[in-house]
Amino acid sequence: MTRRPNGKWRARYRDAGGKEHSRHFDRKADGERWLNSVKNSIARGEWIDPALAKVSTGDWAARWIGNQVQLKPSTLFRYESLLRNQILPVWERVPLSAVTHTDVGEWIRRMSEAGLAPSTVRQAHRVFSLVLAEAVRDGRLPRNVATGVRLPRVGKAEKIFLTHAQVAVLANAAEPHGLTVRVLAYTGLRWGELAALRVKRVDLTRRRLLIAESMSEINGKAVFGTPKTHHRRSVPVPRFLVDPLKERVSGRDRDALVFTSPEGGVLRNNNFRRRVFDRASWEAGLTGITPHELRHTAASLAVAEGANVKAVQRMLGHASAAMTLDVYADLFEDDLDQVADRLDQAATQAGADYLRTDHAAPAFDAVRPAAKKQAS
Repeated sequence: MTRRPNGKWRARYRDAGGKEHSRHFDRKADGERWLNSVKNSIARGEWIDPALAKVSTGDWAARWIGNQVQLKPSTLFRYESLLRNQILPVWERVPLSAVTHTDVGEWIRRMSEAGLAPSTVRQAHRVFSLVLAEAVRDGRLPRNVATGVRLPRVGKAEKIFLTHAQVAVLANAAEPHGLTVRVLAYTGLRWGELAALRVKRVDLTRRRLLIAESMSEINGKAVFGTPKTHHRRSVPVPRFLVDPLKERVSGRDRDALVFTSPEGGVLRNNNFRRRVFDRASWEAGLTGITPHELRHTAASLAVAEGANVKAVQRMLGHASAAMTLDVYADLFEDDLDQVADRLDQAATQAGADYLRTDHAAPAFDAVRPAAKKQAS
């Protein structure tokens, strides 16, 4: 610590690279306190070069999003939209070093009070947290201040599960697009997977659909890429769908799409709903459902026929069985009842077998003295 001619105190230190840093204080005690904290952070390996944290959040976010080469186009588009609409209007000109945990919490509160859906608020927070986490890894911040912020709860929407009869009524009302409804309801394909299904990936001999591609709509354009989990999977086809699918793919080019729009182009969800699905669901008395409900229906129908959680996971293409249980826990409640019933039957049978052998259960007093002796 040295005193300057103007009366201020100058605190100086050198970083691990030998570069000198300094700061001026009105009081010597303040300077010493700051200098000690800096030296302690250097000793713990937590020191951050102040110059690195001066970059604006907007500039850093631009660098971060530009390096996300691993993201699917649809995910990248969503992240860019969240940055543009929810994050940058608030944080663009704020230096990374000036972002605080409390500020992030107030930002979350303002978005919630403005009426944004809880899911949108949580997604915006996630993207912002990823931006800050990258700054931590780059040595620009000591920690991620977005971690631990209170977030709004997302209520789980009630899922709609159709019966076999309701699927039949809906498919008949959707003709000549009934096959689209039946395939969705009995295979559990995501819409993008159905729209990207090609003739060469329909194996009717083995009754399998190979899901290796998915279609996403980005800014009105159809973009083809890998499925949601980036993994291929084989999905079983019920026998009653084999002949209709055989008729659909017969004589067509191997790379042709199986399901197309009436004009022969890519089958888009919004167009299908407007032209076919909403009308058919109204005629079937099932208003309010969406094509995605057919994926839930496939899960429920499979579980009703005895499919276990691993089979449903593979059919739907979930990343893990835990995710399947999280999404469809209610469908497996009957399994718990069956477990209890089987345990009850086994215990009752074991008791009956024991009594038939004329064995008497040992009295508690007969074993208690030995236990006492062992304890002593």
